[in-house]
This record gives sequence, C-alpha cells and structure tokens, in this order.
Amino acid sequence: MTFIAAELRGEFNEDLLFKQVSSLSGETFREVKDRRTFKFKVGNHYYFAKVHFGVGWREIFKNLFQLRLPVLGAANEWHAIRKLETLKIETMTPVAFTSSGVNPARIHSCLVTESLEHTTSLEDLVLGNKLNWRLKRQLLEKVGSIARVLHENGVNHRDFYICHFLLPNAALRDGVIKELYLIDLHRAQIRNQRVPRRWREKDLSALLFSAADAGLTRTDLIRFLRAYLGADYRVSFARERSFWNQVHARAERLYLKDHGQISRFLQNLRPG
Repeated sequence: MTFIAAELRGEFNEDLLFKQVSSLSGETFREVKDRRTFKFKVGNHYYFAKVHFGVGWREIFKNLFQLRLPVLGAANEWHAIRKLETLKIETMTPVAFTSSGVNPARIHSCLVTESLEHTTSLEDLVLGNKLNWRLKRQLLEKVGSIARVLHENGVNHRDFYICHFLLPNAALRDGVIKELYLIDLHRAQIRNQRVPRRWREKDLSALLFSAADAGLTRTDLIRFLRAYLGADYRVSFARERSFWNQVHARAERLYLKDHGQISRFLQNLRPG
C-alpha cells in the first residue's frame, strides 16, 4: 500500500516513494541499523520521516522468545495513527506512507508526518518548571482521559512516557489546553477489545515513572484517577487495588533502573 497526501504529490512518486524518502537528507533524530528518523523541509513546511529497512530475523526471533510481537516496519505506526484519529485523540498527521515486501524480516517501509512545530513535550515542561497549577490540572485530566480512551478501545502505547505528549506553546501563553498530541506510536498495539491488564499496567507504570519528578501531589493523582476511571473512581480503585499496587511497584523499578536511586515521590506513595 502507498499513500501520498495532495500537498506532497508533486514531490514524490508512488512507485519510488521509499527510495525517494530514504535518500532525503535532514536533521537526524535517531539512526540505527534498521531504522532512521529525521526531519526535512519542503517549501515552507517541515516533516518527519521514519524509514524502516527491515528488522532481520534475529530481531524477530528475539522478540518472539520474549513473548513480544515484533514491529516489522512503519505500517504499525500508520495503523495506530489512523486508529487514534477515529478515537478523536490528537496525534501526528500522516502525509506519506508505503510498505512493500513479502519477507517479514526485509520489509521496506516509510512514514512521513507533518512536523508538530511550536510544541513542547511534557517532559521539557516539567524540567523547565513551566507548569502552573491551572495547566497542571488540565494536563492531568487530559492525559487521564487519553489513557482511558486508548485502553477502553484496545490500544496500548508501550512507550507511554510524558516525553511523548506534545503541548502547543500557545497553551503556555493562554493558559488553556485545546490540543495535546500523543506521538511515537510505532510500538503501539491495537485489538478489538479492552486492553488486557498486563499492557495497561505497562502503560500506566511508564506514565507514573516518567512523571515522578513533576512535582505531583496525591490530590493530583486523584484528579488523574478520576479522569481515567470515571466518576466512580473510588469504587474502581478499591476493586483493582492490587493492580494499582503493581503499577506503583513497576514504576519504582523503572525509576531505580534509570536513576540509580529511589524516587522520594514514589516512595511516599507506597501502600501502607
């Protein structure tokens, strides 16, 4: 399958899309053996490209032995973006996509999306201490709502860290959050029923771990739980207390592994 949006049809050819995109130059953000992510400009517009050169059988078998489905190319992110669009969750806008090949280890594919200019990741907001109480309250409700919609509709992100949420800079100026973009969907899983406990735990623990230094309070967490669990959040939380204890424990392990020390915030959240 190949898709080129109208705005780029004069730049790329459907039959040569992979070759043309993979030969482009630009600001490289990630480059490994099987994948390259970079930013380029056409006219007055910036775009992000992810080019996949085939993961190889070694990577496929490694994932299968770890009971994980391997990501074979850009198609996974393409489908995830389309799914989020149906769920009314703000994400990247795709403008070009192609995938070809029968051998799963040698699939060549690429995805081009509009660059989300004039935005700041939630991680950078936290590090820059740019969050006032009004923005923080809106973000907790927005992130909680996004997580709820994803999980209730069969989508788990697998890299659900606050760095993958982008807030338009206009919100910092106006104090009102109208959009919050969720990016980096190449590992997302999509199914036809609610996300299983295992994968909800992984998403939520990653989120808690990455927000551990955001200056959150217990009241903030209650606000998030209300958005994620709904109006009867107290009943739902009590019914799934063991699940939330596992989320917390996993977040602590992630923090210790990444920082080499215990998070005081997470430590204070330990069940009594």
